Amino acid sequence: MKKIGIITPGGDSPGMNACLRAVVRTAISENIQVIGFFHGYEGLINNDFIELTSDKVANIIHRGGTILKTARSKRFMTDEGMKQAVQTLKMQCLDGFIVVGGDGSFKGALALSKHHQVKTIGCPGTIDNDLIGTDFTIGYDTAINTVVEAVDKIRDTAESHDRIF
Repeated sequence: MKKIGIITPGGDSPGMNACLRAVVRTAISENIQVIGFFHGYEGLINNDFIELTSDKVANIIHRGGTILKTARSKRFMTDEGMKQAVQTLKMQCLDGFIVVGGDGSFKGALALSKHHQVKTIGCPGTIDNDLIGTDFTIGYDTAINTVVEAVDKIRDTAESHDRIF
């Protein structure tokens, strides 16, 4: 394996940048080139990418969202969009493809794999925690704890004012 691609389509979740960083650092240690496509499947269709190096993923763990940006792609759901995405995979000569996302992102990866036989891995990244086969997804724990913290603060304010919110 010499070259892999990675995307972060759909909704973002906390921890996506940490996942990107881990993929890139691991790949580099194995002498594998990594390219990241911007805006998920839309970037794959447009061949809009960046080579991900150690420098590009340095200091991104603390940042929310994803440095690759994200988007939902209606074009990817069309035959023409799928053909363009497959063409990009072939043009880039990818040996592997990684999708960091949730249910919709994985459905897209499955559809893509039916048109092109690139080895594909899914990293479960969604605050919904709705993927079968994993107990917790990247971002789920952070999302739950953020909600709990917000509810605790609202409860404290309600108690201070002797009110019910």
